[in-house]
Amino acid sequence: MESLRIIDNWPVPAAAAAVVRADGTVVGTHGPIRDRFPLASVTKPLVALAALVAVEEEAVELDEPAGPAGSTVRHLLAHTSGLAFDEHRTMAGPGERRIYSNAGFEVLGEHIAAATDIPFPEYVRQAVFEPLGMADSELAGSPAKDAVSTVADLIAFAAELQRPRLVARQTLTDATSVVFPGLNGVLPGYGNQRPNDWGLGFEIRAHKSPHWTGSASSPATFGHFGQAGTFLWVDPAAGAACVALTNRAFGPWAIEAWPVLTDAVLAELARA
Repeated sequence: MESLRIIDNWPVPAAAAAVVRADGTVVGTHGPIRDRFPLASVTKPLVALAALVAVEEEAVELDEPAGPAGSTVRHLLAHTSGLAFDEHRTMAGPGERRIYSNAGFEVLGEHIAAATDIPFPEYVRQAVFEPLGMADSELAGSPAKDAVSTVADLIAFAAELQRPRLVARQTLTDATSVVFPGLNGVLPGYGNQRPNDWGLGFEIRAHKSPHWTGSASSPATFGHFGQAGTFLWVDPAAGAACVALTNRAFGPWAIEAWPVLTDAVLAELARA
């Protein structure tokens, strides 16, 4: 895809990107797609899919207690447990506010590890990486932010998010639809959003402004970005997903550059 060449102009030491259609067809790639990059919070969708596998395996239930009093697995995945951003400290009651929480995902990992008697990084490997052939991917620490992967591996993951094989279609549809609608909150790097819509581990674009996707992105677009300068989005209206990994921390450069790439990719897909 010609549009992916835009990443050559990004002020980053290295970048790689790809676009994959809903049927798994790779439309285009650019850059070192087999180089490993830290994902930062793009870790969370990988962990969310592992959690959904655990639900379907009946190792855990979405509405079983987990985290602070009154919180459930569902609350942890949807950033509504009340836990603070990076502290195991309760700031609100479950379901009251959308508080983006790394701590919540760490509690989630501990909960699934206890339920399965498998260390959580190993559970993610068995549940997601191995069946999808993501041989260069690893959860190397916190379930909130410490995965490493390649664009080549994330192509397989992005295809799975469009045509799931590891979980039922309805399970994924529910996870990528708004959970606990109407809650306000802060989208890191982009400020207060009213509402701040999320699914189960996946951010929902809806009508947020400003946002890291493009002006042409549909409201149904879901995915995640990471502070390592990484993102993955799936736009069901376009029938495609885009992955971009870099080795420069998120900042003003990304706020400016990412929507331009997204809109160019969507325009090229529409012309095809």
